[in-house]
Amino acid sequence: MAEPQNTPVRRWNLVDIGAAAVLLLAVAGVVWTPKLAGTVAKATGAFKPVLVTVDVKAIPASDPSGLLKEIRAEGKTSLVIRNQPHGSVTVQSVTPIERRVTVVLPTGQVTTAPDPNASGFSTFDARFVLKGEGQRTAGGVVLGNQALKIGSPIELEGSLYRINGTVSDVQIGGH
Repeated sequence: MAEPQNTPVRRWNLVDIGAAAVLLLAVAGVVWTPKLAGTVAKATGAFKPVLVTVDVKAIPASDPSGLLKEIRAEGKTSLVIRNQPHGSVTVQSVTPIERRVTVVLPTGQVTTAPDPNASGFSTFDARFVLKGEGQRTAGGVVLGNQALKIGSPIELEGSLYRINGTVSDVQIGGH
């Protein structure tokens, strides 16, 4: 009679368990990405038009009016929110901001006047109105997987510029 052959039983050790866990995490990362989450949100209608107003002040520029024309001609800008690239959004409008100073008159009255030093320094001061797609959450308006609130720092980037600004208004469902 022939003896039955014993086949060795495979046992899992710590290295095998670790490799299986890494493989499962990699598969989950490939399947569930922010782009997929964005696609699902877009398909379900969770994304709505969002208008974001960004103020940019005291940016050194040799030709501020030329920079303004270039930004308007491009018609879009790339956003970096909290050091995370968002992608590009439409520049709906860009308007220059006039620098003003506050003056107290001898009568005690307070008034404002155009900054007399503005002509001596070539700085770029502007208000951008940007249009993108976002959604409202409990934490505010989310644009590019980042919650935007008034006062949030934001970076705008185009072919000739990379400037920092501050969010001064956020409207969901803007036209």
